[in-house]
Amino acid sequence: MTEYILYWLGAANGIAFGLMVADKRRAEAAVRRISESTLLLWAFLGGAFGTVLAARLVRHKTRKQPFATWMLIWLWLDIILLVLWALGVLDRLILPVAQRWGGGPLA
Repeated sequence: MTEYILYWLGAANGIAFGLMVADKRRAEAAVRRISESTLLLWAFLGGAFGTVLAARLVRHKTRKQPFATWMLIWLWLDIILLVLWALGVLDRLILPVAQRWGGGPLA
């Protein structure tokens, strides 16, 4: 299961990074933009690092509020969850809930 989580995080960060760069290019070309809700959704779904990295590299949406605040909130939430996962804390919290719902051990 660990490898699937890592694959997902890699894909989500790649997509989030690409969307931020594409939105910057669209802003420069004065054409239809990618909505902030779409950009923040990908940050929420695990792509916060890619979103923040792209924002810094291409200087896009770094001062736009509340977007920049939400971007950093999702980044810190991702960091906290990754640390808890690495320490095994999430397994101890999620496993009993999964067993109670009848899911059994997570494979």
